[in-house]
Amino acid sequence: MPLVPAITDVEQLKNHPAVARLLGWKQSAVQSAKYDRDEMTIYVDRSDIREACALLKDDSACPFNFLSDVTCVDWYPSEPRFEVVYHLLSIPKKERVRLKVRLNSSSPTVDSITSVWLGANYFEREIFDLFGVRFAGHPYLRRILMPEDWEGHPLRKDYPVEGYR
Repeated sequence: MPLVPAITDVEQLKNHPAVARLLGWKQSAVQSAKYDRDEMTIYVDRSDIREACALLKDDSACPFNFLSDVTCVDWYPSEPRFEVVYHLLSIPKKERVRLKVRLNSSSPTVDSITSVWLGANYFEREIFDLFGVRFAGHPYLRRILMPEDWEGHPLRKDYPVEGYR
């Protein structure tokens, strides 16, 4: 069975509940979108991620009321280098959406979403620990997996294979 080409035109995707809600709220918050293999990905401006998450969580038409994961991708040596990825689920509508925020290596900082979902606490600490991405407004941003005196961030692609010596 051949794959259907990905849809990357935001205009064609504006009927999806999450895309419609974000575009209705603030068009500049949606940088781009992609629908591929039955998965919706929305690239959100980094300054709008907390409000976008709160808006989608409280949406009456399709509440994305469950944060299933937050992770990070390092695209070194490309810029923007990092993508912070948020996986949301609407339990009542059985709908999923992926939000992504792109961050440059010169300033890998994004707003914390712990005020929207308390469960983001661990995910954000893990990303900070392993990638060095900072979350502004996080209540307790410190290492969670590596020792406090560990040098560097081991999941960055420029981290030495045997660590710093």
